[in-house]
Parts: sequence; C-alpha cells; structure tokens
Amino acid sequence: MADETEAPLQAPSLQTSHVYAMATVCLFAGLGIGYLMRSSQLAVPPPQRVAINAPHGALPPGHPHSLEELKQISDRQAAPLLEKLKSNPRDPVLLTQVAALYHTTHRFKEAAGYYNQAVEIEPGNVSYRTKLAASLYRSGDIDGAIAQLNKSLSYDPKDANALFNLGMIKLQGKGDSKGAVATWRQLLKSNPNLSSDRRAAVMKAIADAMTMTADQHGAIKTGADHASN
Repeated sequence: MADETEAPLQAPSLQTSHVYAMATVCLFAGLGIGYLMRSSQLAVPPPQRVAINAPHGALPPGHPHSLEELKQISDRQAAPLLEKLKSNPRDPVLLTQVAALYHTTHRFKEAAGYYNQAVEIEPGNVSYRTKLAASLYRSGDIDGAIAQLNKSLSYDPKDANALFNLGMIKLQGKGDSKGAVATWRQLLKSNPNLSSDRRAAVMKAIADAMTMTADQHGAIKTGADHASN
C-alpha cells in the first residue's frame, strides 16, 4: 500500500484533446486501460451514471445518479454475485465481476479488495492484477498501484496494458513525465506488432508527456530568472 508519509507530486493537467488521443489505447483490452483512462485524474470528470446490469459497458445517455444512488444500484446488482460467492468464495471470475461492478460505481476501495482476492487466487493473472492497480489508483493508493503494475510486469514484461497504465500513473500520480516516456517507449519496443492506431496513440501520449516536460523546465527557468533579478 502507499506510503502516506510521502505526498505524491501532482502533474499538470493535459488538454482534453490530448486525453482523447491517449484514450484510444483503451482498445488494448478489457478494464485495464479502459478503467484507468475513463476515470483517472487525467481524464475528463468521471461520469455520474452507471450502465445497469452492464458494468463493463458504455454509460447510457441520461439517467444521472448520485454516488449514493450508485451505491444502492451496485448493492442490488452485486447481491446475486455475492450470494454465489458464499458457496464458491474462491471463484476468481465471480470476484472480478463484483470488483468491476464496484469500480464502475466509484466504490474503488471495495473493488480493489475483490480484485486483490482474485489476485491471491491467481497471482500470475496479469489482467486481474492490472485491474487491481486501476482500482488502487482511483482509491488514492498511487504507490500500491505502481507496485501491482510492476508485479504484473514481472510475470509478463511485454504486457501492453500494464506498461501503458504504469506510464500513465507515473505521469499523473507522480508527475514523472520522463518515467512515463521511458515506460511507453519500452511498450513500443516490446510490442513491435502493435496495431497502427494503438501505436499512434502511444506515440501521441509520449509527445504530450515530452511537451509537459519542456513546459515544466521552462517554468523552472523562468522562476529562476526572476529570482536572480
């Protein structure tokens, strides 16, 4: 879990157009990138709606819900899954279904708890661990999320979801644009057969992070120049 004694650096926000370019990488697979990109600090404000009976699906137009209403909805939808877990508490599929539902309805700590149970059952499942990292990140545990992604990469150093998410968390959670760029370059190097649209999205993310680095350096130089006058 994160070390609460160390306050994470906050990265400057990127333009929404940059977010949309990066978000095309959500196509990689499942909840890994999708969860992080749809609801991370980088993205536009998270939607206050939930797709009833479809925690992995697109959010429907209209029908806004408050967080309390989302909780009530998720409680209703989770009830049959939780009932099944009573007779089969070590079913990782059920556990991740509950986790996905809770994450979709902004119950990130609870989602992380269920993803963690699935990971304990299948420690080498990179997909489960990457989703756990996304929920940890959204719950505020940046260091915990990074640790889980690094663990994912120990099982599969080439996993595109884990690499992209790790770069995004370095950028947004730690303000480490150089680290993000290095991670995304590793992604491209280790995945030479990446589709052209996904490769373009990663390259756009790299370009945006490098622009951020240049802006930060410019601001530091300007501040130093003013201080010396």
